[in-house]
Amino acid sequence: MAYYEFTITIPDAFLGALVQRLTEQGCLGFLEKEDILVAYFPDSADMKPVFRELEVMKSLMEKTGQGQHLVYRHALIPEQDWNESWKKGFVPIDVGERFTILPPWEQQSDNRINLVVDPGMAFGTGHHETTRSCLVLMERYADKTGKDRFLDLGTGTGLLAIAAVKLGYRNVIAVDTDPLSIEAVARNKELNHVSDIELIQGSIADVHGTFDVIAANILSGVLVQLAPDIVSCLSPSGIVILSGILAEQADEVIMAYEQSGMTILELLPDGKWVSIVAGR
Repeated sequence: MAYYEFTITIPDAFLGALVQRLTEQGCLGFLEKEDILVAYFPDSADMKPVFRELEVMKSLMEKTGQGQHLVYRHALIPEQDWNESWKKGFVPIDVGERFTILPPWEQQSDNRINLVVDPGMAFGTGHHETTRSCLVLMERYADKTGKDRFLDLGTGTGLLAIAAVKLGYRNVIAVDTDPLSIEAVARNKELNHVSDIELIQGSIADVHGTFDVIAANILSGVLVQLAPDIVSCLSPSGIVILSGILAEQADEVIMAYEQSGMTILELLPDGKWVSIVAGR
């Protein structure tokens, strides 16, 4: 399969809104390179709605005097070119005290917790600040929570779910609305020799019971919308790790979870992103 690649320059203040709009139009995944957002769509998708969303965003920005700061271009990328490109850029990375994220073709470390990921194109490699922050916080709180049930909400590649198993959580559920994500998780389970992850294609409404830890690395607007549902799925002593939040969006997310009865335990900034830990 080939892919459409959109390279977009946009100020941080508008980034979250654009990501949400493009996600609704079927975007498979995003990469960030400094002030540039790269978005990928399957070559089978109709690009007219994507162009329309970009122009709508530009018009909205023009009302604030910043329309000239949205610049984009697109290209059709053959699958072979993409595969070689991302393989060259995917190098092992150490995260936190114990984790190493690496591709299948690299040598694993004997004294680290290896997280092997082969995401293909759509879901990233775990190098993004929000994913790294989730892993750091999971490691930090692993000895402070129950170890019975862990929920990875919006799982993507399944990286957080796999990390949860390797941290000792006994019952791990990975949920995503995208069937391609479920396929990616199944592949990465095999690469990590991890079998005990339950995969659910759906949303938090399709999940039953309560959890010691919920990790949700998704859009801040979705985190706000789902706050009551996420909190209702936490055990009495459970925590939620929230990520995918731009710094200027953090207050809105904090307010939503405090109004749902949670206490903010920690904020972890990383560049322009902030991750949040909240408990009852």
